[in-house]
Amino acid sequence: MITFEQVSVQYADAPAPALSGLDLTVPEGELCLLVGPSGSGKSTLLGTVSGLVPHFTGGVLRGRVTVAGRDTREHRPRELADVVGTVGQDPAAHFVTDTVEDELAYGMESLGLPGDVMRRRVEETLDLLGLADLRDRALTSLSGGQQQRVAIGSVLTVHPRVLVLDEPTSALDPGAAEEVLAVLQRLVHDLGTTVLMAEHRLERVVQYADQVLLLAPGEEPVLGEPAEVMAHSPVHPPVVGLGRLAGWRPLPLSVRDARRKAAPLRERLDGRAPAGTPATAQTATPTATADRLAVRRGPVPALRGVDLTLRPYEITALMGRNGAGKSTLLGSLVGLHAPASGSVRVGGRTPHRTRPAELIREVGLVPQDPRDLLYGESVAAECAAADADAGAAPGTCRALVERLLPGIADTAHPRDLSEGQRLTLALAVVLTARPPLLLLDEPTRGLDYAAKARLVGILRDLAAEGHAVLLATHDVELAAELAHRTVILAEGEIVADGPTAEVVVSSPAFAPQVAKVLAPGPWLTVGQVAEALRA
Repeated sequence: MITFEQVSVQYADAPAPALSGLDLTVPEGELCLLVGPSGSGKSTLLGTVSGLVPHFTGGVLRGRVTVAGRDTREHRPRELADVVGTVGQDPAAHFVTDTVEDELAYGMESLGLPGDVMRRRVEETLDLLGLADLRDRALTSLSGGQQQRVAIGSVLTVHPRVLVLDEPTSALDPGAAEEVLAVLQRLVHDLGTTVLMAEHRLERVVQYADQVLLLAPGEEPVLGEPAEVMAHSPVHPPVVGLGRLAGWRPLPLSVRDARRKAAPLRERLDGRAPAGTPATAQTATPTATADRLAVRRGPVPALRGVDLTLRPYEITALMGRNGAGKSTLLGSLVGLHAPASGSVRVGGRTPHRTRPAELIREVGLVPQDPRDLLYGESVAAECAAADADAGAAPGTCRALVERLLPGIADTAHPRDLSEGQRLTLALAVVLTARPPLLLLDEPTRGLDYAAKARLVGILRDLAAEGHAVLLATHDVELAAELAHRTVILAEGEIVADGPTAEVVVSSPAFAPQVAKVLAPGPWLTVGQVAEALRA
């Protein structure tokens, strides 16, 4: 179905090719998973299949890519639209209409399909992706995860033979991610659709892959069976890391397979417990409080009677399904939403009544898309603006960027940075004012495991310095690794609040892979298990 013949892609001014020497075939009706560190060329490879590379992105494509017999050098993306459906990392950039139902129908209208066919396929897709209740909603009113499902649905209605997906579950809660992956499985198994997917959250998807293509900078691409590739891949999910640590062969790719092998490891760990997390200052003056907070977003009640206290030295994970109110709660803490009832206090101030110039010294928000915070023409311009806004000495923000992630050039445009670099720049911009409260909305979206590890180290250091950190996330592995405390929201209400080990282990939806494999033990991460075995 998809053939790469000695494919390489070289962008202007890039020191090395984004892709080099790619020579392989993806058969019809298979799910091929692309894995590799950020910058290894995954998005570029996906773009060559849809024709976006080089027709839209530029660069020089050497070799030949054929999809269903069509050479992508000779066919522009619009000439491949009936065969290839593409969903990129940013769902909002995918939209061309205003409402959910119109967006699902747009692609079919472009292809001139009959009205009765369009109506039937829209209804099928609404049901497949759990979007029926949102059919009349404005796209701008949806949560990030809901937008992701609409973007995928707008491609599925066309019934493409090849589906190209870049980070399709990155903005989805665990339940919604399972629903999307189940749909992809049905497309592959029942309809013979070929799916090519790049995804950093391998714990969600690797067990569904028929083949895995490993890309690493400066190395030959490797295509093979998932277990074989994962045995030496530099990026791998926790269940594979646990299997490597325990010496299991063949390596398990799913929790179920790992549990079948885990009895001896559970016996070795019996009677032990992970090292305790650093004590937090529970008696310290709260950094922020919400008291019976209720917020409405238009006609929709987004928060209902939320009570929350955030303290210095403590990292809190805020979790819940898409649309539960997580982003609204973060927005309320920075004054974006006025309470319908109840109150919010941050550093003794009422956020929505405080001037932004004063509020940035109390609380900083890194939004779901860091580009929303970045408007300068270069990294140097962003840093200079951040220093001015915070009243900090010139060079303060630039020093933070260099400390968090050395090597970002002053002249680089923020839009040209990788997801991890953009997040680092946005974090430095926010930290320039040294706010006691730091809020992050889906901070690991688009990050590989190495970038995520750097973020974990940064946030731990900030908490140790006395910052209170609240991060809204669907990444259960991040919460297990980092958070002292986990709060779960549902329908705008807090339904769980306590130490992370207690909250996530008791929740099948939010438990990390290691906890599921080694239950009923108290283990959350591969690192905890490795430390216990060394001891």
